[in-house]
Amino acid sequence: MLGRLDASEKDGVMPGKRVQIDEEAWRQLDLLAHDQMKDFQELADEAFRDLLRKYGRPVDLKDALRRSAGVSATVHPLKPARGKKPRS
Repeated sequence: MLGRLDASEKDGVMPGKRVQIDEEAWRQLDLLAHDQMKDFQELADEAFRDLLRKYGRPVDLKDALRRSAGVSATVHPLKPARGKKPRS
């Protein structure tokens, strides 16, 4: 149902999903993780980002906003604040 938040989403906790991987693939992923000095979650995050990019889906909010602005949109950098004193 759209608009419905379960308890884990309300608390800001991402839901976990279980995925089965064959033994050989797991060994190769584990070896890759050690070689790259990453854990399995970091490899999985990278793989899912790459999959979303492959199919032209936005990866995060910034990417979604940039895509919705269109190709002709220009990015205007903000000027850095100059030594303003914080209010008391």
